Amino acid sequence: MVSDFRKKKLLHVFNAFFDTNKSGSIDKKDFELAVQKISEFRGYKPGDAKYKNVEDTLMKIWDGLQSRADSNNDGEISQDEWIEMWDQFAQNPSAAANWQSLYCKFIFELEDAANDGAIDVEEFSSVYESFGLDKQESIEAFQKMAKGKETVSFEEFQQLWKEYFVTEDQDAPGNFIFGCYICSGSKHGHSHSH
Repeated sequence: MVSDFRKKKLLHVFNAFFDTNKSGSIDKKDFELAVQKISEFRGYKPGDAKYKNVEDTLMKIWDGLQSRADSNNDGEISQDEWIEMWDQFAQNPSAAANWQSLYCKFIFELEDAANDGAIDVEEFSSVYESFGLDKQESIEAFQKMAKGKETVSFEEFQQLWKEYFVTEDQDAPGNFIFGCYICSGSKHGHSHSH
């Protein structure tokens, strides 16, 4: 049974990053839209090697996600299928599926605009702003995630990533790697008070 706390985090990722067209489920169209959105944000044009790389990576992630989570084979991942899949991951995170590791690396590289092997607050918050999250909330999330440091390396990011999907500890720094999971998921549209 997945706790409400973990469910909230899982649905934040589902809604903010995967269900690009806001249809209530994830399908290949969401990934095609994400390719366009991310390439536009980075200034890649169709035909560019970098555009092709984003497209290839996201399609690999979609194929892996679909084969792992689409339990009724309808070509869509429902919220229930999504939660069930991450619950299985939480029971044995060291056996992450290829697409899950690929997605972790993809997000890190997307945020590492300077390509220097670390992400800083500006890189982090500008990516999440492009996904429609609040920039100020993303800055606060970065500060919690980085525990006061100025940058987060890929090694640290992988640990935080695992923590996001697994931990029940509401104060764990990993809870903030996808921006503010509480704020954007809240129905009231205002951020929580500290």
